[in-house]
Amino acid sequence: MNQTTIKRRDLLKTGAAAAALAVTPTAFARKSSKTPSDLTIGVATTEFRTYTNAQLAKELAAEGVDTIQLFLTQTDSNYWKYNFRNDVSDLTADRCREIADAYRNAGISIHSIGVYTNLIHPDPEERKKNLSYFEAMMKIGAYMKVNTFITEAGHFHDAKKPAPTVEYHLQEGIWKQMLATAQELAALAEQYKATVLFEPFYRHFFCSAKRTRVFLEEVGSPRLRALLDPANLLEMNDLEEMFDQLTPYIDCLHAKDRKLHVDRGVPAGQGDLDYTKFVKLAAELTPDAPLFLEYVGPDTYKAALEHLRKTIKQAQG
Repeated sequence: MNQTTIKRRDLLKTGAAAAALAVTPTAFARKSSKTPSDLTIGVATTEFRTYTNAQLAKELAAEGVDTIQLFLTQTDSNYWKYNFRNDVSDLTADRCREIADAYRNAGISIHSIGVYTNLIHPDPEERKKNLSYFEAMMKIGAYMKVNTFITEAGHFHDAKKPAPTVEYHLQEGIWKQMLATAQELAALAEQYKATVLFEPFYRHFFCSAKRTRVFLEEVGSPRLRALLDPANLLEMNDLEEMFDQLTPYIDCLHAKDRKLHVDRGVPAGQGDLDYTKFVKLAAELTPDAPLFLEYVGPDTYKAALEHLRKTIKQAQG
């Protein structure tokens, strides 16, 4: 574990304990000499559902995109189901390599693969099946030579029962249950030499940057880290708070947007997120973490890409 992942409880064992108690996680991260122009911009493939992988690779490469976050939503690899699982048994090693090569032959790397199964379901059998699905995705990643996976904790609501007094994902027992599930996931990740990034969202289990950071500290596995999507936490945290809490754990970021007090996310540049501040903080604190445009498809990704590139250029001044 490097200096950027020092935990508060570890510092208590050192002679610097008194000073460390007043320090935020960001203080442990090295300030970067890189500028916003050094940031890598990629695209999440989620909404490109009418393309084959080869078609999408060709189009993105033509726009200067050289990395993606792969979701299995293309016409020749249509498997992804949000907050659930799918049968991926016919994705053979050769088929996986063919999909990955479609991008790499176009000069595009695959940073990570989207899973987003339900890890918080109350039924132990459902959680077991979803962990098995996660393992299947890790095998697919191994065939593709991709070892980073992204997910949320998932969400659950029983429509046949009255709403609980305390929301399901905030109940004490669910915290303990999710810790146990995360330990199982960490063991799988260790087996496959993989890294799993949890994405916070203000209406789910990881509902704030602090809650996400506390959870990762409590799990204590270097295999479990974070994906920061500032638009997901806009209601709960300022940008500085997000980075203060999560910088040591961030391996990539989502670049979408959201209007305040509105549930639905939108493409970059169409909401209330301060993108200039966002890219400056990213360049200073997480310069090696790529920014992936999300909530964009064939008709919207070029405008979002232009907005992000323009913002990066303006942030240079």
